[in-house]
Amino acid sequence: MSEPVPERVLGRAPSLDDLALIAERAFAELPEGFRRLAGEVVFRVDDFPEQDVLDELGIEDPFELTGLYQGVDLGHRSVFDVSAQPSRVFLYRRPILDEWAERGDVTLEELVTHVLVHEIGHHFGLSDDDIDAIEAAAE
Repeated sequence: MSEPVPERVLGRAPSLDDLALIAERAFAELPEGFRRLAGEVVFRVDDFPEQDVLDELGIEDPFELTGLYQGVDLGHRSVFDVSAQPSRVFLYRRPILDEWAERGDVTLEELVTHVLVHEIGHHFGLSDDDIDAIEAAAE
């Protein structure tokens, strides 16, 4: 992994900007082929998902959602489709920090990388079950 979280973060919860920096570093450290395949995905860090997103997914507790992919996955795209919106990966700071504090067995950087790769997996057209199987095989 790259440099640790900046000293200014110690003693307080990482801000949205801090988490965005961690995510940028995590993406930069992924294999070049993976980054190239991800293409023009826009990354965004928010404290929580919007209420309409939670409603659409049937999630009552906003702490249950650490990340989200929005867009048409690569497997369902066509050269004839005109996409008005870029593919986006959302990382949700408060649920990520909550999971990190509860787990205690991973660094914040490792958890952010995990969530980021999981959501990019959806961009590639993988289901949660597909991603879980890949992660299990890698352990």
